[in-house]
Amino acid sequence: MLCEKCKKNSATVYYQQIVNGEKTELHLCPECASKMHGVMSFDNMFKGFLDSFMDMGMGDVGYTKLNSFACPSCKMTFEEFKQTGKVGCADCYDAFKRQLVPVLKNIHGQPRHSGKIPKKAGAELYTKREIEKLKIELKKAVEKEEYELAAKLRDEIKALEGGNFNE
Repeated sequence: MLCEKCKKNSATVYYQQIVNGEKTELHLCPECASKMHGVMSFDNMFKGFLDSFMDMGMGDVGYTKLNSFACPSCKMTFEEFKQTGKVGCADCYDAFKRQLVPVLKNIHGQPRHSGKIPKKAGAELYTKREIEKLKIELKKAVEKEEYELAAKLRDEIKALEGGNFNE
């Protein structure tokens, strides 16, 4: 769809405004959207959205120190991460773990991935999730004193863990 203002570029911004019950809708290219008074660019909206999640629960204690903390591998600072929303390398997840866990909980409700698992690369993750699920079922079975079911679940967990039952 073309921008409704310049009629040249592809429209990637959807703008909707409701004033006194009257709705106005526009499909704009990023250039025209940034020129409109009162319409923020996507980058600014994303930064504001990300900042609000980053700042939740952090308080004022050590805020400057957290923002200047850098990943030991790629040297990206937490402030740079907040600006882009993208980590510099895989080690950033460990380096910024303390700051990222509350953010992920706020956004997703839990701090770990819970979506689909790729078939080719996800065998280990699938097994780990299956073990976690079985351990929850085992705990429930023991609480309900269903010992036969508990023994069966224990054996399934042992098989998945390769015989290393650590509970």
